[in-house]
Amino acid sequence: MSSYDGGCAHVHTHADHDPIDNHTCHCSVCKRVTGQPTTHVVFFKHGDLAAEGGPMKRVPFNDQNPDGPLEICICEECGTPIMLDDKQGRIRAVVPNLMGFSAEMPATYHAFYDPATGVPKPDDGRPVYEGLRPDFVWPQPS
Repeated sequence: MSSYDGGCAHVHTHADHDPIDNHTCHCSVCKRVTGQPTTHVVFFKHGDLAAEGGPMKRVPFNDQNPDGPLEICICEECGTPIMLDDKQGRIRAVVPNLMGFSAEMPATYHAFYDPATGVPKPDDGRPVYEGLRPDFVWPQPS
């Protein structure tokens, strides 16, 4: 077990439990939201990642599915994205390079790779899946 810290000058996020999933995401939603060709995403059980401090604005993660389960929490003071919050209470997720995390949390696989995009299949030795890793089980809501 390790300790993970992130956030901004106004909102502090922290977890004292290891992540339950850690992947490089290739999905179109992550590309659209972050502007990155791939996105390093880390899932924590919902109750394992806490946020303290200033108020946060919540916006749908997927603007094309605004009623979906994930919301982006953004610091109201500085506009920094803080975390993704699952309205169903299963997970909270962070994008370490955008959400102030410096701890080593290397991705263990590639998720949501779609060969139809024309992007070459990753060949860095990590497994590549069309979705989340096959053994991933969504945690029960907290």
